[in-house]
Amino acid sequence: MINDKLPKIWHGGDYNPEQWDSKEIWDEDVRMFKLAGIDVATLNVFSWALNQPNEETYNFDWLDDKINRLYENGIYTCLATSTAAHPAWMAKKYPDVLRVDFYGRKRKFGSRHNSCPNSPTYREYSEKIAEQLAERYKDHPAVLIWHVSNEYGGYCYCDNCQSAFREWLSDKYGTLEKLNIAWNTGFWGHTFYEWDEIVAPSMLSEERENNESDFQGISLDYRRFQSDSLLDCYKLEYNAIRKHVPNTPITTNLMGTYPMLDYFKWAKEMDVVSWDNYPAIDTPFSYTAMTHDLMRGLKNGQPFMLMEQTPSQQNWQPYNSLKRPGVMRLWSYQAIGRGADTILYFQLRRSVGACEKYHGAVIEHVGHENTRVFNEVAQIGNEFKGLGDTLLDARVNAKVAIVFDWENRWAVELSSGPSVSLDYVNEVHKYYDALYKLNVQVDMIGVEEDLSQYDVVIAPILYMVKEGYAAKVEAFVENGGTFLTTFFSGIVNETDIVTLGGYPGELRNVLGIWAEEIDALHPDETNQIVLKDDRGSMSGSYSCNLLFDLIHTEGAEAVAEYGSDFYKGMPVLTVNQFGKGKAWYVASSPDAEFLVDFLQTVCEEAGVEPLLAVPAGIETTERVKDGQTYLFVLNHNAEQATIDLQDSQYQELLTDQQLNGNVELEAKGVLILAKV
Repeated sequence: MINDKLPKIWHGGDYNPEQWDSKEIWDEDVRMFKLAGIDVATLNVFSWALNQPNEETYNFDWLDDKINRLYENGIYTCLATSTAAHPAWMAKKYPDVLRVDFYGRKRKFGSRHNSCPNSPTYREYSEKIAEQLAERYKDHPAVLIWHVSNEYGGYCYCDNCQSAFREWLSDKYGTLEKLNIAWNTGFWGHTFYEWDEIVAPSMLSEERENNESDFQGISLDYRRFQSDSLLDCYKLEYNAIRKHVPNTPITTNLMGTYPMLDYFKWAKEMDVVSWDNYPAIDTPFSYTAMTHDLMRGLKNGQPFMLMEQTPSQQNWQPYNSLKRPGVMRLWSYQAIGRGADTILYFQLRRSVGACEKYHGAVIEHVGHENTRVFNEVAQIGNEFKGLGDTLLDARVNAKVAIVFDWENRWAVELSSGPSVSLDYVNEVHKYYDALYKLNVQVDMIGVEEDLSQYDVVIAPILYMVKEGYAAKVEAFVENGGTFLTTFFSGIVNETDIVTLGGYPGELRNVLGIWAEEIDALHPDETNQIVLKDDRGSMSGSYSCNLLFDLIHTEGAEAVAEYGSDFYKGMPVLTVNQFGKGKAWYVASSPDAEFLVDFLQTVCEEAGVEPLLAVPAGIETTERVKDGQTYLFVLNHNAEQATIDLQDSQYQELLTDQQLNGNVELEAKGVLILAKV
């Protein structure tokens, strides 16, 4: 439980009362919050300038009033530290707080997330205000959780960052000799003899737009360094709070598959993972599900917080569509089914000016409760009251895992070839989507996760094989596990140096193959995956595109071959018996039909069963608590669907009905089923 002061699914969101100077509005907000079942408000996210009007003065009287006003009405606070946007006076007096962008341009005051993470000034004052807040509110009964800054992100290329990068490299490598080897600086005469010869890789040096880099090792380390630098800023504030607040949890809001930060590393420093979910109207439901599972996976399956979602529409996407009736409720339960113990919105009252005035809110500009969106929020709030603490801390038990690694992603994106169309996240999602369609539960895991708890582990595009990981995979397979990886895997080590001796490098032994060449064609050009014999759900021929490994078997069985081009007849799908288990290799990027049939075969052979047989467009997921399972059934379709519960008897939590056999589930409808 995140905080036992509020033992239920939290319901609330970001509240910015400082944007209105009206007691009447504040009182009306509280009245409407209570109608909607809002019990948590996130305060003080962007209020640094209000809290600290100058270098010496702190003013929290306004915050006292808002926290107390809410608490007196049964509404708790998620208290932010306000450091996501530094004050104008700070930028004016201490320009080192301002970032330098990728093009070498010094920023001016404005926008947000504009602070250099290695600015001594920013670090000093952000730490100070976090401590001031902690001292003031350490014993306030309203504060359920602390929220450091907001949506960390973006890189800086200033002189402070460049100097800090050299120190970071010195700590990592120890000597320039080791660094030169790790980066292969004999290429293009890049050998470094002094630390201050190293410059930040930007548009002025090694990089170009779209993640193009002449020296991937340098660029890869700079991404690690910037992720660490921003994490250090978070930790400064975390520790400042923790000096005065020993037990209340502390978090910051992540952004799903955001590319710039290594969230597995960040999650180690967070008491609870929280994230902001903003799918577009055309985002696949499986992509959102995958991202929820990824956020749950950051801390080994620990339930997470949905810190932000819009009640209606965004303001920053190209096409800011409304959530259709029922969708906000449906997507809220999708999050809960995959591990969320809170549902919070951005925002509780819609802003009147600046760039977020058209971002959706619980209270719209009309200012009253007689709106579609408000009534949907109130319905959810009422249902959460009925659920109480039933689902809190329930875990998701998956027997299939998909490996996701930010450092590997950076390396793939920085690679100079083989295809501009190769997208790590898209390839991972293709495998996830197939399992989603099969209603097979999945954990999204990092490379440090213990594999022994799974029956099947899938690692698409495992381009970078970190030290010890190949041995970990071999042990998993040898003990009976099923491992699956794909083209463009096993190519480089952690510093992006190619593993010699043939692809897939250190994975060659467990996979029983070696790849001689990699062909890259335009995504519109295809080849065929031709099965040699029917196997499980697989039969006949399928399509593949993008990249094509030309592989030879070294003990593995060739299950399918290419159907055309000069490598017709060469293996495209192999399986290798290794100890008690097996290792699969998919040498190209297959179509969706193949992946559904293939992964159904893999799961059947591994003894992994779907949660429930349901029609297309129906999502299932399951959480378990104290031996009781809770099966979520979500209808993403625009029409009613029939769900066959067979002979099992269930208690439906939202309606308190007993269900079995065929059940009609309305369009956008939700069932939460406890087996009786």
